[in-house]
Amino acid sequence: MATDIHIPELCEHETQYSSCLHDKVPPVVETLVASWQTDDCFDHVGPVPIPSHKAIIDIIYQVRQILFPGYFTKTKVHASNLEYYLGKETTDLYERLTNEIIMAIRHDCRRTNLPCTRCEERGHRMALSFIQSLPGISAILSTDIRATLAGDPAAASSDEIIFCYPGLLAISIFRMAHELYLLKVPIIPRIMTEHAHSLTGIDIHPGAAIGPGFFIDHGTGVVIGETTVIGSNVRIYQGVTLGALSLPKDAGDKMKNVKRHPSIEDDVIVYANTTILGGDTIIGARSVIGGNIWLTESVPPDTRVLLKRPELIYSGRKEVRY
Repeated sequence: MATDIHIPELCEHETQYSSCLHDKVPPVVETLVASWQTDDCFDHVGPVPIPSHKAIIDIIYQVRQILFPGYFTKTKVHASNLEYYLGKETTDLYERLTNEIIMAIRHDCRRTNLPCTRCEERGHRMALSFIQSLPGISAILSTDIRATLAGDPAAASSDEIIFCYPGLLAISIFRMAHELYLLKVPIIPRIMTEHAHSLTGIDIHPGAAIGPGFFIDHGTGVVIGETTVIGSNVRIYQGVTLGALSLPKDAGDKMKNVKRHPSIEDDVIVYANTTILGGDTIIGARSVIGGNIWLTESVPPDTRVLLKRPELIYSGRKEVRY
């Protein structure tokens, strides 16, 4: 018995193709190209390569492998191969970092129309100087770990702190970025600390000066500005801001080299959600700043700054009887 077969006038593929709007895309591309050719555009179209964001993040984790041998490696590290392992990793780090620093210097030169700054030579010298700073970074991170063990009863071991604590991760990345900042390496230090910010919620500018034994408990929402100075054995909690006072619209040029952020002296504790602002603000040694405080003026040493106990109102549903 014959069966009638319905054949559509247009197959499904032809119907889909008739709905295609590819021809509308080229005008958008033309508009984008035109916008990139104006003085207001932000682009990096040209012969000079920009530093690789991914490569710099890879460098962060390679430095961590060197600073904490055996913790973040796939291969086992033991006493008999430690020197070989560190030699191989450090040599490779020198080459990779040199390449990124050279590109960062060239990128900076292109942006500011500088004459030749001998980027190759400077890149090698800066990378070597950073390598030479690694023992010092390792030593100061040891004090940060000990401060965390001493200050946090929930810390079971140094291994737990190294593997798990966002505060130590942010501080570790800050300390390597700070060394590059001191060497005046363009853009790379900021890429590093903003990566830490994205992972931990802890925003530390690489220009801040932070002494040994620094402990950030919990950490989410911490902000530490560029010209902040922090002494030894300081502890801060989540939500703390060490920031600048309100700045004028043209502050980017006028206040670039002005101290805008506070100084925190040795053995200070700053509790959660406190804001301390201003370049002239100094928190004296051994002071304790309570939670939810707003400070724009200095505090003498050995001072406790606390809010009055708030008036609490308790309310509840009345008992319902049936």
